[in-house]
Amino acid sequence: MAVGLAPITLPASASATDIDPDLGREVKGVNPGELTPEQFKEIETALYTHGILLFRDVAITPEQQYALTKAFDPESESYGHGNNKTQSTKKSVLYSDLKTIPRAPQVQLIGNGMIYNHEGLESAALKHPSHTTFHKTRVSPEDEALGITRFYRWHIDAALYDYNPPRATTLYGITVPSGDRQTVRYSDDDDPSGETLSVPLGTTAFVSGKKMFQTLLPELKSLAVRTSVRYAPHPYVWMAPARAKSDGLGIVNEGLELPLNELPEWEQSKIKTLPILWKNPVTGELHFQVHPCGAQELIVKSLPLGASRDGALYPDGAHIKDLGKVRELLHSMQRPGIAPGLVYPHDWKERDLILFHNRGLLHTVVGAFKPDQVRVFHQCNLAASDVPTGPTEQDIITWA
Repeated sequence: MAVGLAPITLPASASATDIDPDLGREVKGVNPGELTPEQFKEIETALYTHGILLFRDVAITPEQQYALTKAFDPESESYGHGNNKTQSTKKSVLYSDLKTIPRAPQVQLIGNGMIYNHEGLESAALKHPSHTTFHKTRVSPEDEALGITRFYRWHIDAALYDYNPPRATTLYGITVPSGDRQTVRYSDDDDPSGETLSVPLGTTAFVSGKKMFQTLLPELKSLAVRTSVRYAPHPYVWMAPARAKSDGLGIVNEGLELPLNELPEWEQSKIKTLPILWKNPVTGELHFQVHPCGAQELIVKSLPLGASRDGALYPDGAHIKDLGKVRELLHSMQRPGIAPGLVYPHDWKERDLILFHNRGLLHTVVGAFKPDQVRVFHQCNLAASDVPTGPTEQDIITWA
């Protein structure tokens, strides 16, 4: 059976002139749990071309979801943060977000509310991540009652320590509660933009890393193509005492991170230093792929021989260790890429399966549920067998 692709339905808030026209396709005519090798090759190409693939009304087991995710990287094996490790460190910001499916440890149970007798789990108390526990400030209870909310944490799915960032993530909606739409408020004291975005209840919001790079001014494109990010060891433990900005795009710089000597045991060789820009294996495009909350240092290469130095930032290169400056630079580069017109907030239906290119997009949890609103999802991503490919020397010459 042929693989059919149709554009996903974009919300009215999406800018027809600005949003990536290649972003997102609905897949029709095939069962994602039973793809032939030929069908999978079409799906693989489509994923790297369009970033998001949506399958509607799917029945897929945890084993099938794992197999589908693994097909994008056959040499991968463990969950993106390691099998059965997300709940081993209570200090991690991920501790309460994920529960492992016992018979398929690469697949995680996420959602909201009390779950009973689910895929080998006798019971599980799930809690939808909320800005109220992670941001420096929060929406007032009065505004929250009116449906005002925030992006939780813009990120890529990656441990950012020891394990390589996964190539693809699969998200499967099993139980999806209905409810009124909510309004994301971007602004607070640290973001006076006044921007808002209407979103479905409990949406997963996506933005294109390709578009995030394309929106940059020339001097910031030059900086991005020459720069790598060094992440903190055990970044989700390191960042846990700190608090995020109101747009969910990075940490407020207050010096609250856990001191390195108080982290779980770590090794210098397992610290991840990754390029800001990751090269798409099918299109060759460059995607701005940084998890700003875990970033600790920036390492900038000097301009290539013959490049213009007019207006260039750090033309002679730099190793930026000032955490406040690291965060300021990353936010200035990433913030334009999450403007309301560039965001795809998926309106989940039960039995939706989404595949997304984890090395080409950023995404975030959004909104808030009441305790009695039960939401059940399965998530799978696998620590990759390789590191992301950064810009080539020709890319640096082109953009620097």
